[in-house]
Amino acid sequence: MPHNKLNISGAHANVLSWVTHGLDHEEEAMLRNVSRLPCIFKHVALMPDAHLGKGSMVGSVIATKDAVIPATVGVDIGCGMMAVKTPFKSGILDRKMAEFRHEIERAIPTGFNAYKESVDEASRWDGWETFGDLHPKIQDRKRKSMVQLGTLGGGNHFIEVCLDTEDNVWLMLHSGSRNIGKELAERHIATAKTLHRLNELPSPDLAYFIQGTDEFVAYWHDLDWAQKYAMKNREVMMTRLLKSFNRMFTNQTAFRPEITVNCHHNYVGVEEHFGETVYVTRKGAINAEDGRYGIIPGSMGAKSFIIKGLGNPESFNSCSHGAGRKMSRTKAKAKYTIDDLKKQTMGVECRKDKGVVDEIPGAYKDIEEVMRAQSDLVEVVAELKQVICVKG
Repeated sequence: MPHNKLNISGAHANVLSWVTHGLDHEEEAMLRNVSRLPCIFKHVALMPDAHLGKGSMVGSVIATKDAVIPATVGVDIGCGMMAVKTPFKSGILDRKMAEFRHEIERAIPTGFNAYKESVDEASRWDGWETFGDLHPKIQDRKRKSMVQLGTLGGGNHFIEVCLDTEDNVWLMLHSGSRNIGKELAERHIATAKTLHRLNELPSPDLAYFIQGTDEFVAYWHDLDWAQKYAMKNREVMMTRLLKSFNRMFTNQTAFRPEITVNCHHNYVGVEEHFGETVYVTRKGAINAEDGRYGIIPGSMGAKSFIIKGLGNPESFNSCSHGAGRKMSRTKAKAKYTIDDLKKQTMGVECRKDKGVVDEIPGAYKDIEEVMRAQSDLVEVVAELKQVICVKG
């Protein structure tokens, strides 16, 4: 579906939207606020999974000139996905799915949990060499960030075993920069607010750093570090997931993955668009430049998609990062029961308790509709359906 230009009263920059539903007053107000920032470049691109966030819509792509807006990046810096295609068919999993789910939960800490000591290559990560250059108020967090490197977290983060339409087994996970990314983000967001007269901004949550200032340099350093931490976090988890998989199913024989994808969907990149160098903030969106692999997951009972980007310039070479929530966690908990969760996750080996009711598929948009809405942004490489899902 081609995009359309939204008619939002009071907006300064255009908003190009791939969303298929009408926006409510609060969503329009959030887009209007972003559009009125002086650093906005060209237009705001709204992906088909968009929904309310803090300061700006989750599912928005915001290009800026000579400035970065830390709250628009959000607090889970570098959150994203990783997937590996194995050479095995579904038969390898027969009668062992519950056992493998519990093995994953033993191998990889979830929620607020961490390792007792750093694991695998986590302790040798070269990012530790520059930890001392990060924000001074997080210097007592090094040990915590070391033992959390390679852990899942909670919320909508997950580890899954999936099957594609040709019966191939895929391993997939979703996580970000854990507590250290949140700590860094919150401190820099607070700093940004001290640099502006907040009543002169469209929203206090849109305080920004101007390129060349000391505050910008400090934020950019910490942002880059946290994005690399998030990427490494997924790599360490995937290493452990593969070890567990090989131990249980392949007699510890390592295999060469047929496809490996690791992509951010909450981050900033320096890119060329419309002939200019700009900062592109993807808040709940992935880089879909021509030929680039990406991952678009559904909910814990729906399909997910491995894609290649088509490089649509109007979206700043971007696409959606998932199905997107259609109701808040609070509303989902009020509406749905454990029985509803069991029905909607039938056939998936996963937790089915009140702790994950807010992640029920019914709380998310229809991933099929989201994919139809961005046929001009991506091509589908593989369609996946999970058979095992681990939640924090």
